[in-house]
Amino acid sequence: MPVNAKHLATFILGAAAGVALNKYAQTEDGQKLMADLKEKGLQLKSEAEGAIDNAPEYFEKLKTQLADVLKANFPDAEATINDVLGKKPDTPDTASQS
Repeated sequence: MPVNAKHLATFILGAAAGVALNKYAQTEDGQKLMADLKEKGLQLKSEAEGAIDNAPEYFEKLKTQLADVLKANFPDAEATINDVLGKKPDTPDTASQS
């Protein structure tokens, strides 16, 4: 792929932006901005770790609530799902009781 003027201009603009950002980062305002960004990043990281820790309980609660809604609104949903999946309902074995 040949390098054309568009590629060269993009590279020069990117390098200029990098130099400007480096100069700004060395100022007091730039250091304050970097400290704020670092603090916000650490806060987001701890929130994400907390969400990961709480995910199993959340999904278990969600599953229970969904099951309750299905049972309340579609009383035969379990039988229909078992029928679709080819599962037989759990019934006591009357032959072994004789």
